[in-house]
Amino acid sequence: MTIRILLADDEPLLRMAFTMVLEAQPDMEVVGEAGDGMEAVRLARRFRPDVVLMDVRMPGTDGIEATGRIVRTCRQTRVLILTTFDLDEYAFAGLKAGASGFLLKNALPEELLAAIRNVAAGDAAVSPRITRRLLENFAHQLPTGGAPASAERLQRLTPREREVLIEVARGLSNTEIAAGLHLAEATVKTHLGRILLKLELRDRVQAVVFAYEARLIRPV
Repeated sequence: MTIRILLADDEPLLRMAFTMVLEAQPDMEVVGEAGDGMEAVRLARRFRPDVVLMDVRMPGTDGIEATGRIVRTCRQTRVLILTTFDLDEYAFAGLKAGASGFLLKNALPEELLAAIRNVAAGDAAVSPRITRRLLENFAHQLPTGGAPASAERLQRLTPREREVLIEVARGLSNTEIAAGLHLAEATVKTHLGRILLKLELRDRVQAVVFAYEARLIRPV
């Protein structure tokens, strides 16, 4: 199955470099290139790519705003934020906007390819532990007291599902959660799938963001 990719970056040489790496893969195809956020939104709606590689600093509509628009209107499209530092405010804002992960611009080609394949398969491109560190760094920017909409959505979860969500937000793997809650790992996966479905979330990273926004877990 071919992964269809949209590149969004205002540097033509960087887009060219990404295209060369991606097009050399038998399972990847670059379906479009955008030089700013507005064009990225337009091309995403037109081509419905599987993954968008999104720079954050672009003229006009930036990558954060473009990410939010894309995930709201292109439900099957995942966004990977391209950032300079793994714990900067742009990565935080990108995850809040609905990105499925972030990637350093100086990442090795194999890291880029692995991240794209992970996101296209429905997984996250950044570990929950890194996501937690990022959220703790910028937790002061989250709504005080938790968003009312988040509290309402939490009521959809069973007590066990809430327990699993808390452990996910703490940065634990499925194996660690299974051991801590005395469950089979397959059961943890089933609970996580139901959590994502009930809360209308895309992936594990978004579950961690949700848990912090709902104040289900607080920074240490």
